[in-house]
Amino acid sequence: MSTTVRARQIALTAIRDAASAVYAAAIRTPLIQVELPAALTRPDLELYLKLELLQPIGSFKIRGAYNVLRQLRSHDLEQGVWTVSAGNAAQGVAYAARKVGARCSVMVMDTAPQTKLDAIERLGATIVKATYDECWQTVERHGSDRMIGHFVHPFDDDRFIAGNGTVGLEIIEDLPDVDAIVAPLGGGGLLSGIAAAVREQRPQVRVYAAEPETASPLNASLAAGHPIYFDRWRASFVDGAGGKSVLETMWPLLQGLAGSIVVTLDEVAQSMRFAAERAHVVAEGAAGCAIAAALSGRAGPGKVVAVVSGGNIDLSTFATLIGPCTHQPATTNHS
Repeated sequence: MSTTVRARQIALTAIRDAASAVYAAAIRTPLIQVELPAALTRPDLELYLKLELLQPIGSFKIRGAYNVLRQLRSHDLEQGVWTVSAGNAAQGVAYAARKVGARCSVMVMDTAPQTKLDAIERLGATIVKATYDECWQTVERHGSDRMIGHFVHPFDDDRFIAGNGTVGLEIIEDLPDVDAIVAPLGGGGLLSGIAAAVREQRPQVRVYAAEPETASPLNASLAAGHPIYFDRWRASFVDGAGGKSVLETMWPLLQGLAGSIVVTLDEVAQSMRFAAERAHVVAEGAAGCAIAAALSGRAGPGKVVAVVSGGNIDLSTFATLIGPCTHQPATTNHS
C-alpha cells in the first residue's frame, strides 16, 4: 500500500499489468445496452450495464483479490491468507486462494446474506462471524487479533485497486465514447480503480459513486471537503455498499470523483427489478444502487454505464424486494 497518503495514485501501468494476469481467475464481462423504462422520458440518455455479476464468484472482487494474491511471496502464502468482508471480497479472496493453493479464512459481517456464506464455504474458506462494527474496525486498522495469516485488505490496497481497475479498461475498450460511469461505493476500491483507468485515457469521462440513503459517507464527505463519519448509518439489504465513513487513506483517490449520487432504498429495489426484466440478471443491492443512480439522470446525459457490481443476494430476499415494486425505477426528479 502507498505510504504517502496525500500523494496516493494508482498508475495506469499497474492496471495494465493487472490486466495481463487477472484473467487467469476473472472473466472479461459483457457491456450491454438496455432500453430505458417507458415512463422515463430522457432521450439524451443511453444506459449500458457492465455485468460484473457474471464473474465466477458473482462479483467484481475476484479481479482485485487475484491481483493481490498472485504477487504475494511464497512465505506469505504458506501462512495462509484472510480478509474481512460483507461477503463478496471474502469470496474473491477465497477463490483466489484456491487458485494459488493457499489456506483462507474470512471475517464476515453478521449481516451477510446466507447465499454469500454458503458460497464462501463452498470455496473452502473458514468463516469467522463478527459484528459490523468489529469488521469496520478491522478495515480501519488493517488487522485483527482474532485472525492469523497474511491480511488481504478488501479495498485499501493499491494492488487490489489496480485489479479492480481492469473494469475501467474494458469499458473504455468496448465503449470508447462513454460519457459517464456509475459504480457503487463500499470502501472505494472499485471506484478508485475505474477512475484511475479512465483518467489518463479519457479525462472527460465523469465517474460517479452511487450510495444508498442509509449509508452515504462519501456524499457527506464531499460536501464537507474532508472525510467525515456518517452518523445516520443503518443496515439494509444493500449490504455491499455504504459504510460508516470514508477511510483517510482512500480519500485522496475518491475526492476527485465527479460526485456521489444518493438513492433511496425503494429506487434501488425498483432498479433491481428493472435489471431482471430488461437484462435478465439478478442484481444485488449495491449493484441496484448504480443502476438507480444512472436512471435518475444525475450522472448527466449521453452514454452512461452502470457497473452491476454483483449478484450475490438470497433469492427469497430478492423476490420479496422486487415483488411489491409497482413503479418504474428512479424517475423522480432530484434537485
